[in-house]
Amino acid sequence: MKAAGASGVAVGLAGCVSTGGGGGGGGGNTGTSTPISTKEVTEDVTVQIAGDTRMGDNSKAFKKALHDAGLPDNITVEIIAGSQVTNNRQNQYQQWLSGGRKEPTLMMMDSGWTIPFIARNQIQNLTDALPSDMVNTVENEYFQASVQTAKSPDSGDLYGIPLFPDFPTMQYRKDLLRNAGYSDSDFNKWATESMSWKEFSKVTKKAMEANQDIGNGYTFQASVYEGLSCCDFNEFMTSHGGAYFGNPEKNLFGPIGERPITVDEQPVLDSIKMVRTFINGSKDKHSLDGYEGNIAPSAVLQWTEEPSRKPFTGGDAIMHRNWPYSITINGAEDVFGKDLGVMPIPYGVPESEAQYPMTGGPVAALGGWHMTVNPNSPGKKKQAAVKVLQALMQEQFQLDIFGIMGWIPPRPKLLDSDKAKQVEVIGRYLPQLKVAGENAIPRPVTVVWPQQSSKIASEVNASYAQEKSPEQAMSDLKSSLKQIEQSA
Repeated sequence: MKAAGASGVAVGLAGCVSTGGGGGGGGGNTGTSTPISTKEVTEDVTVQIAGDTRMGDNSKAFKKALHDAGLPDNITVEIIAGSQVTNNRQNQYQQWLSGGRKEPTLMMMDSGWTIPFIARNQIQNLTDALPSDMVNTVENEYFQASVQTAKSPDSGDLYGIPLFPDFPTMQYRKDLLRNAGYSDSDFNKWATESMSWKEFSKVTKKAMEANQDIGNGYTFQASVYEGLSCCDFNEFMTSHGGAYFGNPEKNLFGPIGERPITVDEQPVLDSIKMVRTFINGSKDKHSLDGYEGNIAPSAVLQWTEEPSRKPFTGGDAIMHRNWPYSITINGAEDVFGKDLGVMPIPYGVPESEAQYPMTGGPVAALGGWHMTVNPNSPGKKKQAAVKVLQALMQEQFQLDIFGIMGWIPPRPKLLDSDKAKQVEVIGRYLPQLKVAGENAIPRPVTVVWPQQSSKIASEVNASYAQEKSPEQAMSDLKSSLKQIEQSA
């Protein structure tokens, strides 16, 4: 079984590059809570799915996997392959749903912006529309972080079926670490037992000293873009016990204007100081004691996923943070093969020492996609769409599509299966992905997140770049976030 993973699909896999707000108000849909018939479909029906280029490129295999998982032969699936750039798809869906368009019936939505569509009452309420056994399966068997981003923050109702999650990990070169005295016993331990950022900095520094022909120690993404606010900074901050809005269990998705803004708290400041230490070393007056410095290039301040990956893939970096698509690239036999090591994201403080739940420990930013239903579609189309959703939820389909397209199964237990382990390259790293999934943190998506995200990325990047002190940057950010919350 071979998982797809061409470098050209990077931005879509991450689910972390949306910068558009979608614009406009709700579509005024009155049928979002109308039950959908689950009777057998007795006539020929075509169901349109708004997917991505990967679904389009693999349409024949995708459709076969659906029918192999039980989709009746009289239901034909037609795939509309949308842009691989996620905010382009967001804007397209907003136009369709605001205009009351009846097709497509099913829409593949980024977990990073499904909630605004829920808040605008633009997609089908699946808790009301689907049989309870389908809803219960999602709520009880799927990665919980993914399920959270498919639910209404107000009612708790489900509006999307998680199609696949996406979790970052830390990749590394085993061959270079062997030169520094590390061995398979270390690699085996690191696979599931996350190390602290302090230890990580020491391991990276030691490896740099043992491999002086390698130009970069640790590469990641810190450009002024959505990926910084949703993901890299979110991981650094949360792994230290910090949070955007206090207790994530209570405040991650609102209520807007009523939740505390906590970006100026010490754990957040410490995470910024740590990154500055990684880039500038102890010469930075805002460096953090106990961490090795000068292990990351200043170029990270301009890097998104692909620019940060290329030095690692090209053999000029030791450690690299990225999404699963890049594991498939870097673990190929003509790149590093089994010399590619993968471990969970390091932690700043253990979960037991963090002030807020869902913080501390090996936090991984959540990416991924859901399947949602267009409430404007005719009843017969939605009835057929339920059969498509039922096929999508079959374990057989989820494992088949993991082998075909590299989409991580949305059920944690499937990562323990023999079939998943047989998937080429990424099948070697399933325990690491499972740890990441069990410690995933969503971005705080609300209708005001696009405005907040741009402010966060700008202020964090400015502080990483030594243009502002951590204290000043986070004070300014707190004021901006407060203003956005109050004006919502």
